[in-house]
Amino acid sequence: MSEDLLTISELGRDEIHEILDVADSMAEVLARRIPRVPALRGRTVVSLFYEDSTRTRLSFETAAKRLSADVMGFSVSTSSASKGESVRDTIETIEAMGVDGIVIRHGSSGVPAQAARWAASSVINAGDGWHAHPTQALLDAYTIRSRRGSLEGLRVAIVGDVQHSRVARSCMEAFTNLGAEVTLVAPPTLLPSTTSSWPVKVCHSFDDVLGEIDVCYLLRMQRERMTEALVPTLREYTALYGLTTRRADALGSDTLVMHPGPMNRGVEIAGEVADRPNAVVTDQVANGVAVRMAVLYLLLGSGREALGSLADQVAAAGEEN
Repeated sequence: MSEDLLTISELGRDEIHEILDVADSMAEVLARRIPRVPALRGRTVVSLFYEDSTRTRLSFETAAKRLSADVMGFSVSTSSASKGESVRDTIETIEAMGVDGIVIRHGSSGVPAQAARWAASSVINAGDGWHAHPTQALLDAYTIRSRRGSLEGLRVAIVGDVQHSRVARSCMEAFTNLGAEVTLVAPPTLLPSTTSSWPVKVCHSFDDVLGEIDVCYLLRMQRERMTEALVPTLREYTALYGLTTRRADALGSDTLVMHPGPMNRGVEIAGEVADRPNAVVTDQVANGVAVRMAVLYLLLGSGREALGSLADQVAAAGEEN
């Protein structure tokens, strides 16, 4: 890995596998009675969120604490950003306090990349505009690999509001890089104007793919990013693209149902379907901590050279438990 993590496209297949392999060790740590290792003791991580977040922010902060790093929080509403301070000035202010890693989320695409040019510390993109959400894609790939062993040859349908989804773009890149066949399922109004450069299929009928997929990945309607009405009504959207009970019954018995959250039960997924055994939404959340621990460790620790040391620390943590 480079010094920053900004997009999935900057990672090769081997690097993605390396992150997922390290996440296996982190998951082992998290299963212990005392789920903590001193891998990042003395390091400081700041979470710089310009958009609301529950699971991503808490997941990163939990991951950093499990690695014994110090964590600094930032909220736009209670900071000088609310008084007009620029992102660059905020980053330079935070760096002057001595930080090693900046986890940043922003509503505008490209802000994390710009922050990486300003910052001497490592920058991790926690979501920017419609552009990218790399750690979400990594934790989703990890969840699928944990359940199915590999993504090679799996058929994945990404269903819903692809147009406004940074998750869809990053997942598409990660899944296809690892050998999965991805089909985007959405009405034309919720797809980008062109997908010809993407290594995916496109289908406008959810019903046509139900019996053919190994993973059904549902997207939330990103209504906060829409500037016009792109579907007639939510009821009609649900009728055509929601994972209703009828459609869930048509999936294979071992087809994984995934959602990055927060879910709109009754819109993109029926409430009862979200609680079925093949729905792995809570697994995604749990795996997010392990994967983000792996990312933080590889970026802020001593990287690949310290993987042997990590194994020793995991073993030591096990003995302490």
